[in-house]
Amino acid sequence: MPDAPMTGDQFRMAKAALNLSNPQVAEMTGLHRNTLNKADKGDATNATWALLRLTFEQAGLEFIPENGGGAGVRLKKN
Repeated sequence: MPDAPMTGDQFRMAKAALNLSNPQVAEMTGLHRNTLNKADKGDATNATWALLRLTFEQAGLEFIPENGGGAGVRLKKN
């Protein structure tokens, strides 16, 4: 899924960085838990990835693109 705004690995990292569970992410986004379970496995639509990324960015994360060291996430500097 090269055109996706984020990856399944980044989704799991983002949840860990913010200490969020799928039910909490479901509340934040309005997405169904089955959709989030699929995202955990790296299987989501580009629209779902985009919504998740926007939600996590608004919560204080930034996404690091694949740059030879692997894609990732980190907390934004204040």
